[in-house]
Amino acid sequence: MSYQVLARKWRPRTFEQLVGQEHVLRALIHALDEDRLHHAFLFTGTRGVGKTTIARILAKSLNCEQGVSSHPCGECAACREIDEGRFVDLIEVDAASRTRVDETRDLLENVQYAPTRGRYKVYLIDEVHMFSNHSFNALLKTLEEPPPHVKFLLATTDPQKLPVTILSRCLQFNLRRLAPEWIQDYLQKVLLEENIQAEAAALKQLARAADGSMRDALSLLDQAIAFGGGTVGDTDVRAMLGAIDSQHVFRILQALAEQDAAAVMAEVAQLADQAPDFADLLAELISSLQHIALLQQIPAAWEESMGDRDALQVLAEKLGPEDVQLFYQIALIGRRDLSLSPDARSGLEMVLLRMLAFRPIDAPPVKATTRAPASSSLVSSSKHTPESVSKSIPESTPEPRSAVNAPSAEPDLKQVPKQTGTNDWHQIVEGLKLSGILQQLAAHCAMSQHDADSICLCLDEAGAPMLNPEREKQMQEALSNYFGRPVNLRIEISSYEGETPAQRQQRLQQERQQEAETAIENDENVRSLIDAFDATVNPQSIQPQD
Repeated sequence: MSYQVLARKWRPRTFEQLVGQEHVLRALIHALDEDRLHHAFLFTGTRGVGKTTIARILAKSLNCEQGVSSHPCGECAACREIDEGRFVDLIEVDAASRTRVDETRDLLENVQYAPTRGRYKVYLIDEVHMFSNHSFNALLKTLEEPPPHVKFLLATTDPQKLPVTILSRCLQFNLRRLAPEWIQDYLQKVLLEENIQAEAAALKQLARAADGSMRDALSLLDQAIAFGGGTVGDTDVRAMLGAIDSQHVFRILQALAEQDAAAVMAEVAQLADQAPDFADLLAELISSLQHIALLQQIPAAWEESMGDRDALQVLAEKLGPEDVQLFYQIALIGRRDLSLSPDARSGLEMVLLRMLAFRPIDAPPVKATTRAPASSSLVSSSKHTPESVSKSIPESTPEPRSAVNAPSAEPDLKQVPKQTGTNDWHQIVEGLKLSGILQQLAAHCAMSQHDADSICLCLDEAGAPMLNPEREKQMQEALSNYFGRPVNLRIEISSYEGETPAQRQQRLQQERQQEAETAIENDENVRSLIDAFDATVNPQSIQPQD
């Protein structure tokens, strides 16, 4: 006997064998068991999700010699003939090849005659949206009031093209795309029955490539078995599909975590030699970032089908949650806009460089020999030297307070001048030259105790959310370098009678604002305008100037 492809061999024969369409099966099973059958059913959905299969099982349920039920016996002559495609009272029509109105009329001429062998004469019209308008008009009256022995089963991938008059005369069932997990489980079941060895990672790749279609998945599985010589391996499936090896994605994420721009570009260059689909590479990157975020937030939700947990766990420890979310969003937008770039590779490179350029405000600096770190939170990629860059930015340039901006490095602790003789916390904070959230944390502290080896800081309630072990450690390192000796730091969340740098800055700002308002009120020109026009001064419009 000739070989039968898996998509045909493993086509479901009963409702119980169908995967992932429970919302449709529930309605059909109840209708069959309670004898509440409509005369016209419309099944919609993408290719390969079971539209025609459900229609054939429904035809078996209607014509089984054991009686109408949701469990056809599968052994009687009617059931066997329907499975083999030779039942005389099941008229299957491909609407794509019968679009002319005269062909539709010829089809409907025999509707009035009783079925030859079965209980019902069933018309299964596939891709019904391909009918012409005249064909729909010819079908309309018969579809509305067919003889009691006739059932119409319509299937289409594009229900929007059907006239409303047709839709209103049918029970419509929308079949959904199948989840990759359902497809993977079904492929595993098929391979166990076929006694074929397969790797779980390979089945995951096939399930994702099927894009929600079980028929496509079985066809790809057939191809993978042939490609692998009787086995289904991850390497073979990736080669067959032209998929990206996950190790490349992990190495890119590793380089991003280390802020190593040169390593990122080197990995892209190595990938380019394989002529990959760069959109697929971004999709793999997005998927890996989602798995990393899951590991960081809900480790118990991990599933084996998600990939190499050990490699992703390492990345989850190196990347902060903010980085993962930012990278995910950048990759998502980059994939959408990839077609707008001059070529796919340059588009991918810009997406990855954007991940390096835009960082949370307290992120570590980018390691790249082609970049010169600036003294402010903005890093220039031009050929200026660090000195020329720092000169071009005024010292009074305010620090951006947005959550995401260009790389804002923590201060180079080795460059902080070593001090030994001050106990003024305001002076210490200025000398530490901190930036970002670490600077804000120090500004909300006050020194309650200071001796030769230890410092105790009181943190006010406003700064409490910024405190975590990592930032406390960074603060301790900064103070140790500032004083030129190891310092034990303890930060306590409590009130303090003294004034924190943040409170001092707020007080000074309020004093400057009051001085500015007083100066405006005492200005002779302003006084004359007030007297002449009965005007008033809006204090909110007054801002002190340096």
